[in-house]
Amino acid sequence: MGRKDRERFLRMKQQDPDYSGFRGITATPAKPAEATESVTCSVCRRKRNVPVSSIPVDRERFVCLQCQERQPAAGI
Repeated sequence: MGRKDRERFLRMKQQDPDYSGFRGITATPAKPAEATESVTCSVCRRKRNVPVSSIPVDRERFVCLQCQERQPAAGI
C-alpha cells in the first residue's frame, strides 16, 4: 500500500472506527473464473481462449462465437 493510500485509510478509520477498507475484510470475487484453454477456430483460424467445458472432443471442429454468429446471416 502506498503512502497516500495508507494516509487515506487512516483518515477514514479516524472518522469511522468500523471502517475496514474500500472492499471490506471479506472481499471475494462474485464468481471464480472458469478454466480456459487456447483453441484454434476451424473457420477463421484464430486462436480463442475458451472455457474448457465448451471445447468439443474433436478440437479440429471448434467454431468460435463470432463465426457462429456470422454463419446464420450468410445463409439468408
